[in-house]
Formats: sequence, structure tokens, C-alpha cells
Amino acid sequence: MNKLGIFMNFWEKNWDADHKKYIDKAAKIGFDILEFQAQPLLEMSDDHIRELRKRADDAGIELTYSLGLDRNYDVSSLDETMRLGGVKYLQNIIRKMQVGGGTLLSGVSYAGWGCPNVVMDDKRPYWEQSLKSMKEIVKVAEECGVTYCVEAVNRFETCLINTAAEALDYVAQVDSPNIGVLLDTYHMNIEENNIGDAIRLVGNKLTSFHTGENNRTAPGRGHLDWDEIFGALADINYKGRIVSEPFVMQGGEVGRDIHVFRDLVENPCEATIDAEAAYLLNFEKEMLKKHGMA
Repeated sequence: MNKLGIFMNFWEKNWDADHKKYIDKAAKIGFDILEFQAQPLLEMSDDHIRELRKRADDAGIELTYSLGLDRNYDVSSLDETMRLGGVKYLQNIIRKMQVGGGTLLSGVSYAGWGCPNVVMDDKRPYWEQSLKSMKEIVKVAEECGVTYCVEAVNRFETCLINTAAEALDYVAQVDSPNIGVLLDTYHMNIEENNIGDAIRLVGNKLTSFHTGENNRTAPGRGHLDWDEIFGALADINYKGRIVSEPFVMQGGEVGRDIHVFRDLVENPCEATIDAEAAYLLNFEKEMLKKHGMA
């Protein structure tokens, strides 16, 4: 069965939090993976990162990392000083991941998170800057044993890679064994003409997969066609990680950055979110069984 994971900020309103608590919680609920934002690694000592790794290993949890790249480190910037600063920033994150045994980085990590405030008739100049940066960054990923997942996200979160086809094009131009595509059902619901076709298009370049409903609640709570989604994953014989990434609470850094301005579950206390996490884990296990992936 595919490894199933959860994003830490399902529970937390700020990006940094008590990682040890959520390693233990993910294990108790029954997940295989805990994913969290990679930026806090830069504020951690190597000893602390090794402690987290041991805690996760002892709990049987794999740690994976995601990133919404700070626009101050935009590697697609036309400002060469900013671009080079972003390259160094991301290379340092990858080196910190290696300290903790991390092997997967995903998210909007090929450009600053958000869209530039310019009239854009042609995004090619930004695309070319991003590619130039990525060819430098991926060398460090290769040295550190990290797979760099390019995530196609919706038009309100980036201008560069919105679709599976664009992600494939980008990955092909980088041309490294340590880069692949991450697809996310929430974003595909906005950008793709057909979610199943997008999954099948990516095929064996799909290196990680995020799940979330049309409104970013837990899978199974909205109107997405999960039979289509898991059927397409079965069609490409996908064996990789499936990490759920719901955001359901207003407030804090997360509510601000993800644009959650109302609570999407009733009484979103820790116990409620725990119950939702258990629900979504069971839902995904049942879908894997239904489509012959378990």
C-alpha cells in the first residue's frame, strides 16, 4: 500500500510548531508520513534536527517537507541578486534536510509563492530565470539524496506552473534524476480540464501526490470524484507517497497565507481535527483497496 501522510498545519495556525508533538500524533492516528514546512529547518541546530529524525524513526514516521518560497528569495526573479540569494537559500534548506535524513521537498519552490504584481503578457523571462536557478539547486539535491518535487498549483499562488503539462515541461528542461512532479487535487480541481487525464499524463514522473477537497477540507468531505482520482493513480501504477493537505481553520499565519477566512469544520478544536485526520486516513485506505492499490 502507498505510504499515507498528513500535513502538520492541518492542526496548527502558524507554520512552525512543536514537531515532536505531531510526529507522535501522526503515529498514534496511524499515518506513515508527517509533512511540514521546510523553512523552520534553517532556525534549528543540527542536533535538534537529528533529535526529530530519531523521534520520527522510533515512531515509524517518515518526515517530508514542503515549501511556499518567501518572495524575498524568488528564484524566478528578474533581479539577479534576489535570484542568487534564493538559490543559496534553497540549497541551504536541502543541506538541512540531509541532516535529518529528509529525501523529499515539494511545494512552490521554483518561484516566490504568489504572483508578481506586474502586467504579464509573457511569463517566459520568469520561467527561464527559474530554470537557471533550478539547474544550480538540483545539483545540491543530487549530492544530498533529495528529490525536488515541482508542484503545479493554482493561478492565485503562482504564475509559472499551474498545470500537469507545465510541470512536465519544466522537469524535462531541468533534466535531473532528482526532480519530479507533485500533483495536488485541490489545485487540479481549479486548473485541469480533467483530473484523471492530468494524473495519467504525468505517469511515472509523479513523485508525490497531495490530496485535499475542492475547498481544502479532508478528502471525502467535498465534491471531488475520488474514484476518478484513485482510478487514475491505479492506471499509472502509482506506488509513491500520498499526503493529505487540508487547511480548515481561519486565523494565524496559515489562515492569512492560505486565505482561509472562515472555519471549514464545526468547532475546530484539537479533538475535532484529530477525528477528521482519522476519518481521512480511513477514507484513503478504503479508496486504495477499492482500486486495487492495497
